[in-house]
Amino acid sequence: MQANSKDRRLTTEDRKQKAQDSRLKTQDQRFMSKQYPVSIILASASPRRKKLLAEAGYQFIVVRPDIDESAFPAKGIEACEYAERLALAKAKNVAEKYPDCLVIGADTVVDFEGQIIGKPIDAKEAEQITKKLFSKPHKVITGIAIVRLSDGIELSECDTTTVYPKRLTSEQIAEHINSESWRDKAGAYAIKENGDESRPSKTGRDEFVERIEGSLTNVMGLPMELLQRLLTGIPGAGASPEK
Repeated sequence: MQANSKDRRLTTEDRKQKAQDSRLKTQDQRFMSKQYPVSIILASASPRRKKLLAEAGYQFIVVRPDIDESAFPAKGIEACEYAERLALAKAKNVAEKYPDCLVIGADTVVDFEGQIIGKPIDAKEAEQITKKLFSKPHKVITGIAIVRLSDGIELSECDTTTVYPKRLTSEQIAEHINSESWRDKAGAYAIKENGDESRPSKTGRDEFVERIEGSLTNVMGLPMELLQRLLTGIPGAGASPEK
């Protein structure tokens, strides 16, 4: 019965993924036919990154990068450098198709006492990660890369936020794992979006996080303060978007 249940869940996830890929393909086709007069591409299918960039007023489209993240070993490398490498690989992958566009790539990881933690592959690993991260403070690191091949633009940098987690009970951890909200999230969790962004050290009513030191949008997957600084001065970047 468990195998059948898992198969059904995977089938549902596959359908959702195919639907999203279809939407992105249609969007891509419209862009190619010049129905989208924009020069910025977000090389990420993350809904949170898309929302953050849109809320900042930028005009852009989304193109999913096609890279094998397992080909980038995390051992023997600092978390910031690792996140930047992946972000740059994503941006370059998409930029090869659109050399005249400014492509933004991003990758988020968690640094727990020097150990790089990415997205869990299954519920067992998600539980292990959750128990580890919610035992003491950890760092959330997002690498950003900006690439435009036509004029040789290639920038990359990372941002770091220290997260002070709440102590979770066994029941809370089990509920979190059963909810499957950990899927496709670095560190197996996502901070709430209703934090007090005017005071970055506070996160409001969040079930996982007591407080943070640093950028809230960084923990959400796209540090907007860093991104806007990198975009400033790049022709065609729309560094001062209309609100």
